[in-house]
Amino acid sequence: MLWSGWGDPARAAELPEPVRRLLGDLLGVRAPDTPAAALDEVRLPGTALPAPVVAELEEAVGAGHVRRDHETRVRHTRGKSTPDLLRIRAGDGSDAPDAVVLPGSHDEVLAVLRICAAHRVAVVPFGGGTSVVGGLAADRRGFAGVVALDVSRLNRLVSVDAESMVAELEPGLRAPQAERLLAGHGFTLGHFPQSFEYATLGGFAAARSSGQASAGYGRFDDMVVGMTVATPRGTLELGRAPKSAAGPDLRQVILGSEGAFGVITSLRLRVRRAPAERLYEGWRFPSFAQGTAALRRLAQDGPVPTVLRLSDETETMVGLARPDELGGLAAGAGCLAVTGYEGEPGEARARRDAAAEMLAGLGGTCLGPDPGESWARGRYSAPYLRDSLLGAGATVETLETAGFWSALPGLYDAVRLSLQGSLGSPLVMCHVSHVYGTGASLYFTVVTAQSADPLGQWEAAKKAVNEAIVAAGGTISHHHGVGRDHRDAYAAEIGELGVEILRGIKDRLDPDGVLNPGALVAPAPD
Repeated sequence: MLWSGWGDPARAAELPEPVRRLLGDLLGVRAPDTPAAALDEVRLPGTALPAPVVAELEEAVGAGHVRRDHETRVRHTRGKSTPDLLRIRAGDGSDAPDAVVLPGSHDEVLAVLRICAAHRVAVVPFGGGTSVVGGLAADRRGFAGVVALDVSRLNRLVSVDAESMVAELEPGLRAPQAERLLAGHGFTLGHFPQSFEYATLGGFAAARSSGQASAGYGRFDDMVVGMTVATPRGTLELGRAPKSAAGPDLRQVILGSEGAFGVITSLRLRVRRAPAERLYEGWRFPSFAQGTAALRRLAQDGPVPTVLRLSDETETMVGLARPDELGGLAAGAGCLAVTGYEGEPGEARARRDAAAEMLAGLGGTCLGPDPGESWARGRYSAPYLRDSLLGAGATVETLETAGFWSALPGLYDAVRLSLQGSLGSPLVMCHVSHVYGTGASLYFTVVTAQSADPLGQWEAAKKAVNEAIVAAGGTISHHHGVGRDHRDAYAAEIGELGVEILRGIKDRLDPDGVLNPGALVAPAPD
């Protein structure tokens, strides 16, 4: 992973000059005055971790698995949101951990948590480092130091129960690794978010991730049938059966908790048989409203494709639905929808044919396989485009929400108006990428010229749009999580009593408050 951006550095590319000129003419984007900092130029705070604590950690996990060198600390600083990247590109490593600890087993994780709790050292669980909501920068106040607990050594496929179609995997497995291991048994998770190439299974669970094929395979939290969790108080073993009426489901307490309640050390996941065929198509709808109505009908009445997404007019015009072929469809082309079908050849084709008949009857025009296959080829490319835009002097960021079908038009308008009001005349694009019988998500991309203070510029816009989402009845996050960026809006969403419940859980599992302090829920006021 590129330390100052996204993904494989070999895949990073400069924006073509015609695109640069277009950004300048359309948005007033100009090249930054200063180049991005080099890795050795990133300014890090001195290591605050007391020597006796370092010695205890080394005894627990092995001296080679406690790292304090400059590069390792930089690579474990924050996540991959635009503010995160703006800070690190400016050479600001002020949130770097004092040490990176790599345990190799559940018992070693427990030992690390106990040591850190005893010495009041904050612990930030770290998987792929792909958080885009400020989920990886601990609040240092009141702590003797901060360690990043990197789970990359917990990377095994533990077992496969083919009869139950359940696999046990460790949280440090990156998604491609997990898919390769499961493919050896004829299975797949079917979880393909945009972060697929670098995110870990533990991160998927901790943030309630939702993949691009969620219409067919479900969200990641739907896949979790059991887990093992290490906490400063001890071990939680959760999930004895597919479903249970034995009280509230404690799995749901850990899912989405972003490392604030414990560290997931093992996941038991529902798997599916690997599909024999994948079919993709593109469809054009005259308007976003008409396309959204068609998606609703498919979600409610079926047949439901495995992949179902719809770009609004602006996203279609720009071509962001096909990020590796930027330019997309011509202006005035309406809205592009992508459908995908996975399964046995006969079954996948039958669903495609039935869905095509319904989409055509709802005003859609089939564009054939090319737009869908183009999207499938480039579906992990958009973060690279963001890095190129940042380098050119644009601020570009994504945000997402979800709502019931009846609330979706108002939510769509509220977000767009908020961004336009706080940023002037940005380019705002949107797509629907996750659908349910009762509602759907909205995923926005916004591009604007960087001001003299791009961090302050985006923070003001983010605050305004968070308030707009809550006021319009949407959820503050459908799949990115809460972190620190959404914490206040999440508190408004669940109310004061909801916040007190979360604080009560944290106090029981993490009485010293060392786990990812500042994420998810603010500590109670003194």
